Amino acid sequence: MRVPQQISDPISENLAKLAELFPAAVKDGALDVEALRAELGDFEEIKPGDERYELNWVGKQAAKKESFKPLLGKTLSLKVDGKNSETTKNIYIEGDNLEALKLLRQNYYGEVKMIYIDPPYNTGKDFVYKDNFTVSVGESDQQEGSVTTEGQRLIKNERTSNRFHAQWLDMMYPRLKLAKDLLRQDGVIFISIDDNEVANLRAICNEIFGEENLIAHICHKARASISNDKVISENHNTILLFAKNFQCVFENRKIIGIDPDLDGFSNPDGDPRGDYKLVPVDGPGGAKKGNPHYEFLGVTGYFRYSKDTMEQKHRDGLIVKTKSGLQQKYYLKDAKNSRKTDNTWWDDGGLTSTATRRLQELMKNKSFDTPKPVELIHRMLKLMTYPPSDALILDFFSGSATTAHAIMQLNAEDGGRRRYIMVQINEICDEKSEAYQAGYKTIAEIGKERIRRAGEKIKDELKIKHAAWKKKALDSKKSGKLVLEDENPEDPNPYVVDPDALDIGFKSFRIEDTKINWLKKDLRGEQLEFDDTTTQDALDFVPGYTDTDVVYELMLRQSNIPLTGTIIKPITTAKRTYLYADAYLICLEEKITQKLVESLATIEPTPNKYFFRDSAFGTDIALKDETFRRLKAEIHKHHGDLGSAYTVEFI
Repeated sequence: MRVPQQISDPISENLAKLAELFPAAVKDGALDVEALRAELGDFEEIKPGDERYELNWVGKQAAKKESFKPLLGKTLSLKVDGKNSETTKNIYIEGDNLEALKLLRQNYYGEVKMIYIDPPYNTGKDFVYKDNFTVSVGESDQQEGSVTTEGQRLIKNERTSNRFHAQWLDMMYPRLKLAKDLLRQDGVIFISIDDNEVANLRAICNEIFGEENLIAHICHKARASISNDKVISENHNTILLFAKNFQCVFENRKIIGIDPDLDGFSNPDGDPRGDYKLVPVDGPGGAKKGNPHYEFLGVTGYFRYSKDTMEQKHRDGLIVKTKSGLQQKYYLKDAKNSRKTDNTWWDDGGLTSTATRRLQELMKNKSFDTPKPVELIHRMLKLMTYPPSDALILDFFSGSATTAHAIMQLNAEDGGRRRYIMVQINEICDEKSEAYQAGYKTIAEIGKERIRRAGEKIKDELKIKHAAWKKKALDSKKSGKLVLEDENPEDPNPYVVDPDALDIGFKSFRIEDTKINWLKKDLRGEQLEFDDTTTQDALDFVPGYTDTDVVYELMLRQSNIPLTGTIIKPITTAKRTYLYADAYLICLEEKITQKLVESLATIEPTPNKYFFRDSAFGTDIALKDETFRRLKAEIHKHHGDLGSAYTVEFI
């Protein structure tokens, strides 16, 4: 930090004195004259309807507009550091999460079941994103803060900043706004936060998602020790859980959650329906609650059921007379289906210290400070993506990729096919850190390596369990007994999950500048110069592009098309023609011949859309028209009316 040129700052000093006396009068480091007058008892007359309940700050309108600004000149470029890229359904994206959310919006609009984020807590030490702000390397050396590998600024939001809360809200608002668009109607978002911004976060979530869509304000015990430097030690974090549409989340189930208390169940009388425990049938509240009063099996009192219902339950063998009166059987299988939880996650959400130690064991070094516990995300997943499904989960503050780890772990346990999209900005690691010394230059590199290692570890453990299960089943068969089955049919058997079916891979993308000369301009908006010596590729694409880059950039402009589709070459004689997800034909050939058109027409089923390079037809409009008349005729010849529903676009 430089020595300040100014000897004293009387304005700031006076504002600080005012803030001590009248905190409400100083907002974002500036004096609110009307608020000061109100603090002194001088109130301006307010007309009815002029006041409303809302959170406001300087810059809110700009933050709102940010979510609507189009993202031009950016794309997702596939990288080689993924795992099982050809078959995986998972995605990892390096880059600014605001840009990532905008890039993903068209492909995944209304597709995400669950979002979990752990954003910066705004403690005065955390870095927040400074949107639309870039600096040169020289400038970055002169300013406090951190810079990503793309030169994007991450600013340290000091408490002394005039816009301490406002800068954090500027960052969060547009990202949450875009996140809502990605959620399914029955989708939910979990957000971890601490006391510094929980009130503001809840206020903007009320505005974006609707106060009626708050599901829970969860308290998670994050640490077991007590801090000696505080009067009252903070040992918990807050998790806000909002639904996109509360009614849709609970449409098919009134009770959701993780496993309830399953203690105390047994089967002393050999009931074929399984273990049970006895619960009361008396009606609490008696006559005041409208409970019927009658005699049954020699016991007189108020009951929660009518006499006819009690008689039916008795015939079904559910009513038992005990020293405590009449009770009924409550079966373990029913308890498992009555899934419920509370909003105090104290002993089963994992501790940060344990999570740090386990990550250190996995990575063989202290690569990341204060990761979230796998158990915490595991619990969220069981809460909102159970029974097992192929639900899509998004984490756009991915950090050390705990969310990806938890998803793979739960899939290994219950056979689910949950998929994920992780997003992490290319934040550079501190050169003095163990992570940097171990070879990790960015947080994104740590996250991807954690996924690789965790995936292999989970798969290896699953193989051991699977082999033991198969051996026990074989031994049972040899002994003449029934082949081993799941001891608890109500739950999936973790030992029969096929290890080879577990998806532990991910496609690795990075946000980069466009690879297509869409408007024949460079990225600074300047007109590109072309002449007779310019190659056709240089005319259409930017230097350093690949055909795969172009395919994905075109797919980013389609609706609800996952970026995990397969790319094949459907025509052996066409070197630069690709079929994406069996639905999109991308022809990057420099010339379109009659033979090529005939080959394209034979592809089955007929693609939904064909893409061609405009330059492949030169300036011959007649050739373009004739080509597509021929394509239409050939498709009809091979497929009849089944091939009529397709469109053509040009690059």
